[in-house]
Amino acid sequence: MTPERWQELQQLVGSALAVPEAEREAFVRGRASQDSELFGQALSLLSSRNLAEGFLSAPAIEAAGSILDSVISERHKPIATGALFGPYQIVGLIGAGGMGEVYRARDERLKRDVAIKVLPSAFTENSDRLRRFEQEARAAGGLNHPNILAIHDIGSKDGAPYVVSELLEGDTLRSRLASGVLPPRKAIDYAIQVARGLAAAHERGIVHRDLKPENLFITRDGRVKILDFGLAKVTQPESTAARGSAMPTTPLGTGPGVVMGTAGYMSPEQVRGETTDARSDIFSLGAILYEMLSGKRAFRGDSAAETMAAVLKEDPPELSATGKNMPPGVERIVRHCLEKSREERFHSARDLAFDLEALSGLFGQSAASPAAGGRRSVHRALGAAALVLLGGALATAWMVLRRHEPSAPSFNQLTFRRGEVFDARFAPDGRTVVYSASWESARPEIFTVRTDSTESRSTGLVVEKLLAVSSKGELAVLLGDDKHPNWFSPGTLARVPLGGGTPRELAENVTLADWSPDGAELAVVRRLPAVKSRLEYPVGTTLYEYDGYIPCIRVSPKGDRVALLEAALNLSSYVLSTVDRKGKRQIVPGQWRWVSHVLWSPRGDELIIQGGRSMSEGGFRALSLSGRERVLVSNSMGLELDDVAADGRLLVTQAVTRNGLMCHRRSETGERELAWLDDSELMGLAADGSAITFTEYNRDPPPKGGIYLRRTDGSAAMRLGDGWFSGGYFSADGRWVTTFTGDHSAGLGLVLLPTGAGSPRTIPIEGVKLKGARFLPKDKGFLIKAEKDGAFDLFLLGPQGGTPRPLHAAEVTLGSIAVSPDGERVAYPSKDHYLRTMSLSGRDSRVIPGPAFDEDSMLKTWSDDGRFLYVMRRVNAVPSLIDRLEITTGRRELWRALSPEDPSGLQSIGSVEVTPDGQSYAYSYTRVLSSTLYVVGNVR
Repeated sequence: MTPERWQELQQLVGSALAVPEAEREAFVRGRASQDSELFGQALSLLSSRNLAEGFLSAPAIEAAGSILDSVISERHKPIATGALFGPYQIVGLIGAGGMGEVYRARDERLKRDVAIKVLPSAFTENSDRLRRFEQEARAAGGLNHPNILAIHDIGSKDGAPYVVSELLEGDTLRSRLASGVLPPRKAIDYAIQVARGLAAAHERGIVHRDLKPENLFITRDGRVKILDFGLAKVTQPESTAARGSAMPTTPLGTGPGVVMGTAGYMSPEQVRGETTDARSDIFSLGAILYEMLSGKRAFRGDSAAETMAAVLKEDPPELSATGKNMPPGVERIVRHCLEKSREERFHSARDLAFDLEALSGLFGQSAASPAAGGRRSVHRALGAAALVLLGGALATAWMVLRRHEPSAPSFNQLTFRRGEVFDARFAPDGRTVVYSASWESARPEIFTVRTDSTESRSTGLVVEKLLAVSSKGELAVLLGDDKHPNWFSPGTLARVPLGGGTPRELAENVTLADWSPDGAELAVVRRLPAVKSRLEYPVGTTLYEYDGYIPCIRVSPKGDRVALLEAALNLSSYVLSTVDRKGKRQIVPGQWRWVSHVLWSPRGDELIIQGGRSMSEGGFRALSLSGRERVLVSNSMGLELDDVAADGRLLVTQAVTRNGLMCHRRSETGERELAWLDDSELMGLAADGSAITFTEYNRDPPPKGGIYLRRTDGSAAMRLGDGWFSGGYFSADGRWVTTFTGDHSAGLGLVLLPTGAGSPRTIPIEGVKLKGARFLPKDKGFLIKAEKDGAFDLFLLGPQGGTPRPLHAAEVTLGSIAVSPDGERVAYPSKDHYLRTMSLSGRDSRVIPGPAFDEDSMLKTWSDDGRFLYVMRRVNAVPSLIDRLEITTGRRELWRALSPEDPSGLQSIGSVEVTPDGQSYAYSYTRVLSSTLYVVGNVR
């Protein structure tokens, strides 16, 4: 029996067993009216229920599968390594399935590895299989979404058609489920990503029809990819005319009554052979979500027939019966997906995604959660705890209520492409939105979109950053060569008409700007040496200088004052203030642990901010200048505030990011992904490169936190103990890792966590308030930063603790030093912007030859031969450029450019660690999986 015949017979008999016995013969006759042989085989099997069940039992199917494999292998041999398919050279076979064979290949033109799916020439004789293979290529190739496998090319060789796609590294969801039930947070995260991918396909009129764990791929960075559109149904989408889509209408090719799909994941209408639509995919996703949460399939019988009968007539057991602790909302969403009647299910995958996003907030942050993008990433890049609150769930509970409460906020999605939105502003008419974005990893560009449309239009302006839009329709932009701009990245301020033209440069070293209400003047923030910021309004007139960062400014609607957000150098606190045209500053009462945005209300009597007084508090708030507060949104749940319109509508960005962790070990080629849970952030690297420490922002939020250890050979990670943000430094022998107890205000306690057998050790410290500590080489104790008598200093602490000895180096911070291999000196950037070394046994200080040290650079490691310093050129840059600086001469040369091989969505390179021998390194990175712009209405 051929593979095709086996599949057709199995599906026909299975669907026949799901209808009343008296109707089966007519059912089979109607489905196999053009195939007498198939009709006879099906009736023969149906003549005995026991025989049919035995034929379709799991052991029988597995045995038949082995037979079919041998049939296939006899008719077709794998393609040889080195064979050329067009410009692609075959590297090796990855796997084979019912719809073809998949090979790893090399595209020498673009110097990248790809996957090639080939339909063997022996199978092309089957017109249905060939048609479905070609349909998959057309269906998937017309889609562009981060959660759908990207198709690069299509071709044919020796009668064998092939499709070229991106090469994925990771596992299928089926493989993940083989290890057991998924944590609810991760299951919801995966379901959100699948729902988003389905929404993109459905909007193009494409229904997958074979969604199952085998067709969902989890990449190493946690991104879900929908695979195999081989059974996809392509219909004319409702909005084709409006979008001007070139996607052709593809006939289904299977008449009523033909069952297409996989038992257990098919919708009831698929089992009955009825016409399918997007709601069929929603049913399948509900079954998958149930399985991820419970560890058991939603519908399963002893045979395929009984499984399909269960799909038609039975409901799966309650999720609460599994013993898992899940909020009731999970059960409601899964049940809503698995309604037998399609009319009672979610009507769109986008609605399902919204409800899942709201639900994800009950589990804390997730890999699919929006975190700050572009200008927001500075919090992570500088190691600030504030980033945790900029993450969170993808949407607020408003999104659940929007269909039931007329006064609930409404969300109008404006962007749909894969990439990152940086900045967005309402145009003067209030119905046009201007935004800067990097789509498909291109350079940042300026786009416009109407709030009543989904079609964005490029202005043709390729600039680093959009700063503001004037009442006259003129843009203030930042020019530069930074592909990943942030609010601390200075550039050249320029103005340019919204309709296009050549930007006219106005000022240098500018980080922010905003227009006066009449569009005649600009308020700007300039970056000064020593991390200072200066407010000018208009350009050239200084109103205020601040020793720290100014991440946000806005000119009031009357133009008489500027609202400022002032951030401490360590981003541990924020101050809101206003400065009038005469330079008089007024602080808005309130203590803020984190704030990311500040706007003026349309009437100018309040400030609208996004932030909180603690790391567990967030939301959008309106503040009077006297500090009177009202809550607009109790928890913004990851929506980033961009602008407010005259009628009170909000413009928000929602970013889905993923924190990864790469490592290169000595004697190995390439890099290894070592991220463990949702949001791995590197803390330390053992001197021999054998292990790393990291924290999980989403899994272990402050104030408790956690330190994880993972061997760089890729073995499983383990949680060493509590500790967040600070700590993670290895001892010289790699046996201990630093962590802390208490809090910064009262002084920390130093605790050593064993990396192997043993118990934690507390190191007593007397006479100072500890703020941070790291090991010295050769068991010489610790170098600590501490406060004594109200002043900060660097101290030496013995291996057993006690009273530390001051070094009288208040300007030196632990995060900006490198310790010599003998433990006798430290290198650090001094206040005069030169690199110096200082003896730990005395006060002598020496200048390292060379130019002034860039304040954006950071010292990482002192080489083990004592000759070099490893220096990261710029925090947050992509790629992260690591120099090797010769101490005696000051000569500096590029050592490594660190960046993951896949550049798509890369936002920043965060923490970087290098071993003293230069043979191993590790780094964290942030990848934007998607970034979406919304207009929010009905905000009170």
